[in-house]
Amino acid sequence: MRKIVLMSSVSLDGYIEGPGRDISWHQVDEELHRHFNAYVKELGGLLSGRVTHELMAEFWPTADEDPAAGPTMAEFAGIWRDIPKIVYSRTLERADWNTQVVRDVVPEEVRALKAQPGGDLGLGGADLAATFLRHDLVDEFRVYVHPVLIGRGKPLFPETDALTFLRLIETRTFGNGVVLLRYERAERK
Repeated sequence: MRKIVLMSSVSLDGYIEGPGRDISWHQVDEELHRHFNAYVKELGGLLSGRVTHELMAEFWPTADEDPAAGPTMAEFAGIWRDIPKIVYSRTLERADWNTQVVRDVVPEEVRALKAQPGGDLGLGGADLAATFLRHDLVDEFRVYVHPVLIGRGKPLFPETDALTFLRLIETRTFGNGVVLLRYERAERK
């Protein structure tokens, strides 16, 4: 069965974006970008909320046409265009670039999606992730911690009374100081 994998870059103090949706503090260099390309290329699809999808759709569909784009960025543009995407939105009427619009997160539908053949499904966007977490639909967490404190912004994880136990399955330090923390759900000991 496919897994739902929450993937996110965060500041050391736990924010995915600063005020005004600022992500200029992300430290994606060539090594980290190649890592993202290799991982996303193996996924069976991407799941995102409207805001995340629109941010990606503003840039990636034609990023490889920019003469200043290096080969790694150009490669990701093709990966992003081709990979099946589901955007969860109650307001978006349609979306291009191999994207299906779904109105609501229905746990039974997500479980049916997981049961289909293919690679794991990457989940992006804090609001959508909160909904998936509330429905107990996230199987794995790939958190890329950037070596920066931004002080305020949008946290990756919302406040909750839920207690979720995780098991560390991988760590990796990149040359730019970004650290991948990879966890899967675990039973309480």
